[in-house]
Amino acid sequence: MATQRNKAGRLGSAAAGLVLATAGLTLAARQRRLEEARLEVRRLELEELASQRKALAHQQRMHWELLAKAIDDPSLASVIDTYDKSIPAEKRRQFFYANAWYVNLYHLYRAGMLDQEELYGRLREIFQSPVVREYWEASRAQRATLTDSSDEARIGRMVDGLIRDLDEADTDEWWVVGEPPAE
Repeated sequence: MATQRNKAGRLGSAAAGLVLATAGLTLAARQRRLEEARLEVRRLELEELASQRKALAHQQRMHWELLAKAIDDPSLASVIDTYDKSIPAEKRRQFFYANAWYVNLYHLYRAGMLDQEELYGRLREIFQSPVVREYWEASRAQRATLTDSSDEARIGRMVDGLIRDLDEADTDEWWVVGEPPAE
């Protein structure tokens, strides 16, 4: 009897061990499938990000091509010219070019090629130009149509603050003026 109980105990222990081993394998397989699913989600996220960046690059290229045509041909410029008509045509062409520089920096930021601090530094540089400042003032009405919560409106407010800081600075060392906002 003791031998039978001992055999039954060993069989029970073996069966319990087998159940535990199977459960461990099942758990490991679940964890492996979960990790594979996480990796697949990450791969899809990266593909989406690459697609968005490609679309941004295409949009920037299209913007430049259209703007270049407007700069080169005043008859085409009249299609997009929303500036005050008292501004001379040559100055409006300069505004189109200033817009191209500003939008280029904006797209570099949106594409993740510049962080906000780098964008701020580059904006600080281009806004040293009186023509770029005139463009900014002349395009105020266009920016007023932006949704307040949009990136473009937020960056526009950042530029407004930067210009104020530059105007109020007690130094000619423009490259140290202002503090970039935290991201």
